[in-house]
Amino acid sequence: MPDPIIEPQDAIAAEVRRWVDREVIPVVDELEHNNTFPDQLVQGMRELGLFELMIPQEYGGIGATYVSYSGVVEELARGWMSLGGILNTHVIITHLVSTFGTEDQKQRYLPQLSTAERRGALTITEPNAGSDVQAIQTVAVRDGDDYVVNGSKLFVSNGRRGGLFAMAVKTDPQVDPRYRGISCLLVQPDYPGFVVTRDIEKLGYKGIEASELSMDNLRVPAGNLLGGEEGQGFFQILSGVEVGRVNTAARAVGVARAAFEAAATYAQQRQAFGKPIGEHQAIQLKLADMYTNITAARLLARWAAGVKDQGGRADTEVGMAKLFATEVATETTLESMRIHGGIGYTKEMPVERFFRDAPGMMIYEGTNEIQRTIIARSVLQRYAVN
Repeated sequence: MPDPIIEPQDAIAAEVRRWVDREVIPVVDELEHNNTFPDQLVQGMRELGLFELMIPQEYGGIGATYVSYSGVVEELARGWMSLGGILNTHVIITHLVSTFGTEDQKQRYLPQLSTAERRGALTITEPNAGSDVQAIQTVAVRDGDDYVVNGSKLFVSNGRRGGLFAMAVKTDPQVDPRYRGISCLLVQPDYPGFVVTRDIEKLGYKGIEASELSMDNLRVPAGNLLGGEEGQGFFQILSGVEVGRVNTAARAVGVARAAFEAAATYAQQRQAFGKPIGEHQAIQLKLADMYTNITAARLLARWAAGVKDQGGRADTEVGMAKLFATEVATETTLESMRIHGGIGYTKEMPVERFFRDAPGMMIYEGTNEIQRTIIARSVLQRYAVN
């Protein structure tokens, strides 16, 4: 009997689910354990139209809603969390160009992003700047028709394979408050001075690279200043990060679902004390809590995506979704491993992959501690005492 909560209601997500079952799940363990970039699966995502999903129709895209996008990402992550990450930064860049780009920037880049001729990547994090975007130290100085950029970036997803990078830079390092000095440049990797220095090994989130970039007198055409106006980068980047949190919340739900489904299946197969362990109350209580929390996380993620669809700021809503869903995913993967027992701690079962993938989602796109701070500030504003 179809599950009214778990089964995808969106036609695109339903097609992605069938593709994941057919193409991803049979190969994911080998790809993940070998840390292999999934070129064939990315081609499949391209054929499904996922890279054009959020690009406006007038520029060659599908123009889907974020609610639909959330369902697609959940299904991808149910098969392999890394696939949701490959799509994440691309969609962030399409959002930035679509929302803030000049008409020239839209005409130049959106058709290429739509066909995945260029795939997008986002560069914010630096050795001394993570969730505190205002602390970035990469500087861009105007020199005639170019900006000259110097600095470094860390943990750049799609760092080696990205074709267009949205790079947060300081165009005015002296201004106060600091956020007014931040701009966003659209950087092609073939520009002189752009160097990928290394890939950083990770506990989980395999297959997709997390790269370190070095900018040594990198020259970027002034026409690639996002929106054409300096000092707007902080708000542009935060809007993009909201899109990333829609993705991360959905990815977390997908991983949690996969861990739960594995546990529910195993609980009916594994015998202990003369009956399946799923008939023991201790296991039933775990399954009940897991299912309830996943359902709540899924509904919260969809609701937050719907708020993002309405336009305007959605930092509180997507922050709540990201916070709750990633905490649920981390707890669910641990409980799934406990239900599996010793074999769940081995590479013979996919639950160990879920267990390694889940904690990272509590950190990137802004740590969950930062999410709590954002939510609390919003609550205090909404319930301010006059």
